[in-house]
Amino acid sequence: MKTAGWILIVLGIVMILVRGFTVPVKKTLVDVGPIEINKTENKWVGWPTYAGGFITLAGIVLVVANKRK
Repeated sequence: MKTAGWILIVLGIVMILVRGFTVPVKKTLVDVGPIEINKTENKWVGWPTYAGGFITLAGIVLVVANKRK
């Protein structure tokens, strides 16, 4: 449980500092026989800052609960 707690703490801090990332998505606009027109768009994948805070708090709770045992 201690290792999982530390992993959650680090993950939560990273989520607070980095609020999201972009992923390239390929879309087909026209597909007529041998002619094909594609478009690449960047899709934003983000999360709220408080989600990182909750994950960090959960990791701290796991580490403290493990020390009390």
